[in-house]
Amino acid sequence: MTKLWGGRFTESASAQAEAFGASITFDQKLASVDLKGSLAHAQMLFEQGILAQDEWTQIEQGLKQLETTLADHSYTLADEDIHMNLERLLTEQIGPVAGKLHTARSRNDQVATDLHLWMEQHVEALTTALRELQSVITEQAEQHIETVMPGYTHLQRAQPISLAHHLLAYFWMFERDVERLTDNQKRIRKSPLGAGALAGTTFPIDRFRSAELLGFESVYPNSLDAVSDRDFVIEYLGIASTVMMHLSRFCEEIIIWASQEFGFIELSDAFSTGSSMMPQKKNPDFAELIRGKTGRVYGNLMGFLTTMKALPLAYNKDMQEDKEGVFDTADTVLQSVQIFTGMIESATFKTEALKKATMQDFSNATELADYLVTKGIPFREAHEIVGKAVLYCVQNGCFLKDLNLETYQTFHPDITEDVYPLLDPVQAVARRTSYGGTGFAAVSEQLELAKQHLAN
Repeated sequence: MTKLWGGRFTESASAQAEAFGASITFDQKLASVDLKGSLAHAQMLFEQGILAQDEWTQIEQGLKQLETTLADHSYTLADEDIHMNLERLLTEQIGPVAGKLHTARSRNDQVATDLHLWMEQHVEALTTALRELQSVITEQAEQHIETVMPGYTHLQRAQPISLAHHLLAYFWMFERDVERLTDNQKRIRKSPLGAGALAGTTFPIDRFRSAELLGFESVYPNSLDAVSDRDFVIEYLGIASTVMMHLSRFCEEIIIWASQEFGFIELSDAFSTGSSMMPQKKNPDFAELIRGKTGRVYGNLMGFLTTMKALPLAYNKDMQEDKEGVFDTADTVLQSVQIFTGMIESATFKTEALKKATMQDFSNATELADYLVTKGIPFREAHEIVGKAVLYCVQNGCFLKDLNLETYQTFHPDITEDVYPLLDPVQAVARRTSYGGTGFAAVSEQLELAKQHLAN
């Protein structure tokens, strides 16, 4: 087949080179947005008097017909990319007038426009999926405001906390992800259409009109930047990496909690697998998969950053490498959020096991230190006293709640019977009423705030 750009050439590319340079195997994902961009461009050309009425009518009808039959078409490597494949199909449908569609447009601004449009749709879908996950988190949190569990630092038991408080920590991580995606849309909703190959065009186009038709919020003021900018892609890949990092952290905890050693959570059979050899196994495979796919998303970010780091202005073929990575990341992160949402929604938290764990550790040691401070003892001195009491318990195989008053008073005479209620983990959690703390009242307030964010 004759190339649409082949007038300057006397030889055909080798079959291997042609296949190596083609992008149609992956950029066909852009088909629907490519037609959308072409329709807006053609309408603008008509409104500017660059296309005649009959030319615009034929092109409009042809593009709309292609929209309804996209699923019926197959694409060829000979036409390299989705833009030339669709132009070929349009030409077969309406004849040579299809060639006028490319007036005042290059594949450089065309592909950039397509990517902006495609990413806008994806970011909206990902934002919706994150909101659904946040909603599930709030539903689980609402059931577990007064469920106590060990809080950890260094994966060592630190202080008792509310399970709802722990869950809501992830709500706020995903809230920041939503905020970043919303901000990313400011750069995504910027139109490069009409920038041409790199220098604009001599035709009297109206870039603001085509941007308006496509729903963009602004227009690139520099044609070189318009066709060579992929900051919005890199920014998205960074945000997606952060989303995956947050999911991976949560997955790591679920994997640990689902183990027999912890026994804090029971995952639904729908989100677990078994072993081909060991019939007793119930594996948190989907949490592990999400954790594993995080590295893949990081790789796409680092790969494209490396691709872009030394490119001179304006467009270079290297930039074709933007699509496979961003498509893979988009599919991976969206599916991961959706799978994770179902996994958390159907999970059962073992409330008795969580509470029991707080009764068999020293996570109430801070309560004893704070108690001593109320007796007028400086915190540093109180810290040392409690440390000695903990050491005594470790050496004697007991916990702070097990010590009798006589033993306590060997550590400090001001310790009296009123210390025992404060060592109860439920009371220890309930008393932490500071804003953002794990106290039941504070967590209830936090949950209402989370719901307000979801409602906005």
